[in-house]
Amino acid sequence: MGKGRRIMEKEPKRRLKEERGRKSKSVKITIITIIALFVIFTIAMILNNFIILDNNKTTNLIINNTNVTANLKNDILIENDIIYLSESDIANFFDKHIYYDEDTNKIITTYDEKIAEIGFDDNNININGNNKQISASAINKDDEVYLPISEMQDVYDVEIQNIPETKVITIDSLDREQKRAKVNKNVSVKSSSNFIARTVDRLNKGDAVIVVSSKDGYSRIRTGNGKLGIVKTNVLENETVVREEKQEEKQIEGKVNLVWDYYSEYVTAPNRSGTTIDGVNVVSPAFFYIDEEGDLEENIGVEGQNYINWAHSNGYKVWPMVANAYAARESLDITSNIMNSYENRKELIEDIVEKCTEYNLDGINLDFENMYAEDKDMYSRFIIELTPRLKEKGKVLSVDVTAPDGGETWSMCFDRHTIGDVADYIIFMAYDQNGTSSTKPGTTAGYDWVKLNLVKFLQTEEIEPEKLILAVPLYTRVWTTDSSGELVGTPTTIAMKDIDSNIPEGVEKTWNDELKQNYVEYANGQNKRQIWIEDIDSLKAKISLITENNLAGVAAWEKDMETQDVWQMFKEELNK
Repeated sequence: MGKGRRIMEKEPKRRLKEERGRKSKSVKITIITIIALFVIFTIAMILNNFIILDNNKTTNLIINNTNVTANLKNDILIENDIIYLSESDIANFFDKHIYYDEDTNKIITTYDEKIAEIGFDDNNININGNNKQISASAINKDDEVYLPISEMQDVYDVEIQNIPETKVITIDSLDREQKRAKVNKNVSVKSSSNFIARTVDRLNKGDAVIVVSSKDGYSRIRTGNGKLGIVKTNVLENETVVREEKQEEKQIEGKVNLVWDYYSEYVTAPNRSGTTIDGVNVVSPAFFYIDEEGDLEENIGVEGQNYINWAHSNGYKVWPMVANAYAARESLDITSNIMNSYENRKELIEDIVEKCTEYNLDGINLDFENMYAEDKDMYSRFIIELTPRLKEKGKVLSVDVTAPDGGETWSMCFDRHTIGDVADYIIFMAYDQNGTSSTKPGTTAGYDWVKLNLVKFLQTEEIEPEKLILAVPLYTRVWTTDSSGELVGTPTTIAMKDIDSNIPEGVEKTWNDELKQNYVEYANGQNKRQIWIEDIDSLKAKISLITENNLAGVAAWEKDMETQDVWQMFKEELNK
């Protein structure tokens, strides 16, 4: 019994001793693990500061200090030191309107003030009408077209650098600001500002870098190796702007206030000498039209020269109309023939540019109407190709379009989104809601109709409001119907200034708040006449939509149809 009791007393002590041993061993293991992890972490941090952990396996493309490699649709080709980008990637990064012309077997590309054509057969490029010898041509590879972008730096106004050591190609737009600085000590460039971040490059004291941005004590930089990364701002010194951002100067400050000064090709320009138009800053005389041969004709002469001098002496910009012969039935085919040929479009563009230079014009108002709906894209091509040539000369391009709710040759022939994207201004001709071809009487431009179509322009067509000019009518029509309500003859167009003289004495005007217009009707023998009146009140209502939607301005069709109070009202409303 005594012996067994002694054994039982010793057992708990033994277990306690074993438990203490296990705990001590566990603590030692934990301490050793922590020390090991600390050593590994310290070694990793030291190595991370000296070993670059961001080596490129494939060529990286940096455009304006953004790594776009992941967005490339095709590989970058480098052959004989020439850098090629695919047509798809050029479209993605530089020219979404790039175009292959089957007739000439050339690629047509536009960018800002340049239009260039490059073929596959010779090392030649044409830029804004001037031929230039280069070291490569466009090529086909794996069913993809590639352009020698390193030979087209002046087309896209870029600077390109190939850095084979780090497999980086940088492309910088020369119209963007660039800042440079130097580092004041040896430093590791990190992938982020986080405490633990991989090293993308190392810099030595005095190395130059491009400063992309700075915030909260850190700066994003680009090294001489083309690597993008983060350093603390205080390691940078002597930061300098080495290239200023190009500022686009607008020809018109504030709202555009344009009036068309129409006269046919058979009449000389009006004599405006000694007169002014209060508030107007742009005049658009009917100087140019396309003849039956498809050639650009002018109607300027001495009277037109005097008109230009009068306009400039009063501070008005001159954007003459260039009209197709839309009054002629055959104009559909004439216009189509021009639009569907690159060479024909180019010839017309050259003629327009020459006229702008010859007569010291400030811009052009393109007024092409009555076109085939299937020519819509080619008309857009014409505008895409015309715009850079005019921009190079400092000239403005405004393009007239109808409401997006009409017939094929009147409305469906315009790609309003593309026109609004490319041209300086797109002008919505907000009239002829009911025109001479209408089958029933109605207003020329009801407020509700204008407002609805503005929504389509701004939201459906996604046109920037600062590019959209609202054109209003300075005229209306007199409609005649018989006892059954059928139209009698063609409605008569009358100028705004002559409306009251066409309303018999005693006929009262009724305000239609939906149309924001006065309306009259009266008997004419067995028939009835109706007039939806354009006056100062109806125009003021439509002009209010310009301010409400922050549109670019107003255009009025046409001079000498107005009452004199119109110009003062336009001026006051646009300056609100």
